[in-house]
Amino acid sequence: MKFYFHQLIVGLAFTLLGSVGFASELIINTDTSDPAPKKAFEDLIAGFEAENPDIEVTWNLFDHEGYKTSIRNFLTADAPDIANWYAGNRMLPYVDAGLFEPVDDVWEAEGLKESLRSALPSMTLNDQIWGVPYTYYQWGVYYRQDIFEDLNIKVPTNWDEFVQAGNTLLENGITPITIGTKYLWTAAGVFDYINLRTNGYDFHMALTLGEVPWTDDRVRQTMDNWKSIVDAGFFLENHAAFTWQEALAPMVNGEAAMYVMGNFAVAPLREAGLSDDQLGFFQFPIINSEISIAEEAPTDTVHIPANAKNKENAKKFLAYIARADVQTQINQTLGQLPINSGSSITSDKFLEAGFSMLSAADGGIAQFFDRDAPAEMAQAGMQGFQEFMVKPDRLDAILDRLEKARQRIYQ
Repeated sequence: MKFYFHQLIVGLAFTLLGSVGFASELIINTDTSDPAPKKAFEDLIAGFEAENPDIEVTWNLFDHEGYKTSIRNFLTADAPDIANWYAGNRMLPYVDAGLFEPVDDVWEAEGLKESLRSALPSMTLNDQIWGVPYTYYQWGVYYRQDIFEDLNIKVPTNWDEFVQAGNTLLENGITPITIGTKYLWTAAGVFDYINLRTNGYDFHMALTLGEVPWTDDRVRQTMDNWKSIVDAGFFLENHAAFTWQEALAPMVNGEAAMYVMGNFAVAPLREAGLSDDQLGFFQFPIINSEISIAEEAPTDTVHIPANAKNKENAKKFLAYIARADVQTQINQTLGQLPINSGSSITSDKFLEAGFSMLSAADGGIAQFFDRDAPAEMAQAGMQGFQEFMVKPDRLDAILDRLEKARQRIYQ
């Protein structure tokens, strides 16, 4: 394996990567420069080379920001054979520009529609499949299991039970849900889940694609569901002043009992002193039982650029990274979850709960609001969500403003 690290500086001329392709070559570009992703890809490539000794891999490793500013350039000018990216609407610009290769044949040959089925909707655009997912992590509700037990609150599975649990907590002087919206995205996580549970995955994707007005009655139903628990006082006071990390403290000290958050919150909660007997996890409750269950799980993916020179070797790599044993190894290093339902996971009750939940998510996997929506719309939406949580009476004005933003951004 040839390995190159490219530290790109914004403003400098872009350096073309790659070389003339030969049948024995495979050129891979990734932004997996943090320690755990870097180690995961080192081991991944070494394993692939061991099984394919006739293929010489060249790995071009970028820092995150350099990759984001350069991916369109290298996909257009001198494409590698493999590039990593993200699922859902984040890959849409490259699909629409003809820069990614459809890989339905790989999915068909390897039986991936079954083994990777939870991620199939988020990998499908225009009725074709555009890459292979290899890792994700769950969102859901992390909660003080010991407080629930002390107050005889059962783990809610539907919205009525969730509201009842919150009311019982309030009656006992405990804030139902902690949250810190200083950096906006935490509010987007709450919106995503309430919208997914109210209207389903297809509607949620249509909304983030700009195909649905923000003044649509179905959006209002989502906001009305959210407003009911905002008005009831379910969320931490002054949440706009707190980061997501600062909002952990009320949960640690028992002043709040739940947090709608990603699995990355587990480590700091453990470090702050909560034991696994005190901390639990449950699936965001069902609101509309007539829609398929979708989940929030940001998903990392690999793709074959349309201009790749060694597509057959690239397809071998996609088949390799899709395998259950390979995804097991990658995610042991990453500390995240494999998409392949045949994989195994590290013994950890939160990873086990997330793996079971996501593997059963037949309704689709959303990528998070700021991945699924274009950057400008994501920013406008998240500002609106935070404002709504502070001043829910401004809902009409907020939705009108978001609709004007939609008409401008997606024109």
